[in-house]
Amino acid sequence: MTDGDKPLRRIAESFKDLAATVNSNADLEVGPFSSACSNVSVLFKCLGIAFKFAELDYVAKVNDLSEASKSISSLQAMLDRDVQKNRVRVAGSHSRNLLRVKRGIDMVKLLFEKIIVAEGNSLKDPASVAYGQVFGPHHGWAVRKAVAAGMYTLPTKSQLLRMLNEDEASARIHMQNYVSASALVIQYVEKLFLSRELGIDW
Repeated sequence: MTDGDKPLRRIAESFKDLAATVNSNADLEVGPFSSACSNVSVLFKCLGIAFKFAELDYVAKVNDLSEASKSISSLQAMLDRDVQKNRVRVAGSHSRNLLRVKRGIDMVKLLFEKIIVAEGNSLKDPASVAYGQVFGPHHGWAVRKAVAAGMYTLPTKSQLLRMLNEDEASARIHMQNYVSASALVIQYVEKLFLSRELGIDW
């Protein structure tokens, strides 16, 4: 089986690379960042209808960052450009999209943390908690209600692992690697916003 058939490993490896960049105190480049984030969209797809809104929204925003990487080198430069143009919070701005993508990787981090410690085969609790903590506060009642209904259609843990071509042991390792690496990346992105006094709760 090729690495191409191992999306979970690809997600973990690409975020480990980003974390290594963060640890070396170098600027995160838009290209590698958007590329690593695009690996994560496979996971939203596997979760089905409950996360369809997240998948569509996330993919569109990652694509925007990927497009931006052709003309903007680092996340830092991207944010500074929006600050100069006074369009950080404007719908469709790269900065706004970056914040939304950050939420996506944050939700997956929380989901993996919960899956690692969860008993049994159901993903309903891990997914509900991850959604409720990361996306819930930013969504209106209708979206929250649709997501809650969709939770009953989630795959089981064993179905998810089959889709990702992993067994329990290998999945746990990759999930743990992603959790550790993405924590550094999320912190880095949040710091970019907070150090410019832009806030992250909008």
